[in-house]
Amino acid sequence: MKIDLRKLAKGQDCQLRIPGVCNHNPETTVLAHLRMAGAGGAGSKPRNLIGIHCCSACHDILDGRTDAYGKLWRHDERPLDILHGLIRTLDVVSRSIDL
Repeated sequence: MKIDLRKLAKGQDCQLRIPGVCNHNPETTVLAHLRMAGAGGAGSKPRNLIGIHCCSACHDILDGRTDAYGKLWRHDERPLDILHGLIRTLDVVSRSIDL
């Protein structure tokens, strides 16, 4: 059985939850792909399993689309926040598909 993880993300709570950034609005949640550790590359997205359920505000910060990236999310906090968000997302996914 194939699960569309991008569709599953819609309507979910944000799992990245960047303090002072997250809008906590499930209506804006999408699957935000993580381009790190060699996953994905120039012009290609990583597989859908390598992603976090993110609200629009956290997604903009994660993808570097806003100048607030360095101001609101300290560099030393990012890796652990991303790991926590990925674990929380995998937990939601595993419960949704009854793993």
